[in-house]
Amino acid sequence: MRLYDTARQDVVPFEPGPVVSVYTCGITPYDSTHLGHAATYLTYDVLARRLRDLGHDVRIVRNITDVDDPLLAKARQLDVHYLDLAAAETARFQADMRDLDLLACVSEPRATSAIADIRGFIGMVLDAGHAYQAGGGVYFDVSTFPRFGQISHLDEATMLALAAERGGRLDDPHKRHPLDFVLWQPSGDGEPAWDSLWGRGRPGWHIECSTLALRELGTAIDLHGGGTDLIFPHHECEAAQSEAVTGEPFVRHWMHTAMVGLGGTKMSKSLGNLVFISDLLKDWEAAAIRLAITDHHYRTDWEWTDNLLGVAAARLDRWRGAGPGDGALGDVRAALDADLDTPAAIAAIDAAASSGRGVDAAAGLLGITLTPSP
Repeated sequence: MRLYDTARQDVVPFEPGPVVSVYTCGITPYDSTHLGHAATYLTYDVLARRLRDLGHDVRIVRNITDVDDPLLAKARQLDVHYLDLAAAETARFQADMRDLDLLACVSEPRATSAIADIRGFIGMVLDAGHAYQAGGGVYFDVSTFPRFGQISHLDEATMLALAAERGGRLDDPHKRHPLDFVLWQPSGDGEPAWDSLWGRGRPGWHIECSTLALRELGTAIDLHGGGTDLIFPHHECEAAQSEAVTGEPFVRHWMHTAMVGLGGTKMSKSLGNLVFISDLLKDWEAAAIRLAITDHHYRTDWEWTDNLLGVAAARLDRWRGAGPGDGALGDVRAALDADLDTPAAIAAIDAAASSGRGVDAAAGLLGITLTPSP
């Protein structure tokens, strides 16, 4: 199998051992699952299915960011406890993932389950000389980590612009450098807070994922995934703080999924231009939704339009009409091994079905069942 590696900026062999450790950044649970989420997690689901087909034991961990600024803001807006909001939206997300027939993760740890681990990890970053205390918080000192930028390969001006756009608080007076990032911060009025050696407060976003990934999967992860919007600053900061403590590469392979657009703009919660999976499932079967999404390559930005589901449903009918069989299975395996080329895999299944060969085995490798839902 060959996959694009973001850090190496090339399609390279992916050659893990018998057990494959995969960490994917999960949701901040303050709203329902939208198509952008589904496209990301379906990508890693198809990857896991092919790896299992090759004989690997795949261990996927997907976290739940249940303490972070967007969640706290939405909870204040709704006048509900942030953990009640997180629990409700996490349950909806998990139901959507089950409805889309995603393989189960081995663990879905919550950030609030790891506060003690997070505090211990921050202490290790401080002890290693890569962080400093200021203003009741703790900050990572990027000047102590020469490899900062190893994943994104961005220049400082671009990093600053993206950090400002994505909540980096460049004007924080306690920072020594505007790209330094928070590991622990004082809590605001009404925000959750925990005691620590540095004062009462709560963790920063990046430290949550590092702690959970290392706790659940060990010091070196085979593959780390997420959307391209997480490359900087989130994944860059994750790698820096993790490697500052362990002294070894945090991730062997970085894999990122492209953005899904709607109406010419990236689909995102902050913009509100969302198509929710739960709404689509009211009118369309899960197999059609999976097929509509996987007909786009994971590294190419694409636009959602209403006609995609009708096209997918008609395609399903043609595949089902071909009956059972392993037609196109070899071609689908080859396509998935070539940087997870799901459009090529789908084209191969189309060709086999058109020639009257059954394709249920090949479709199953994409997680698409040809037995209609009741």
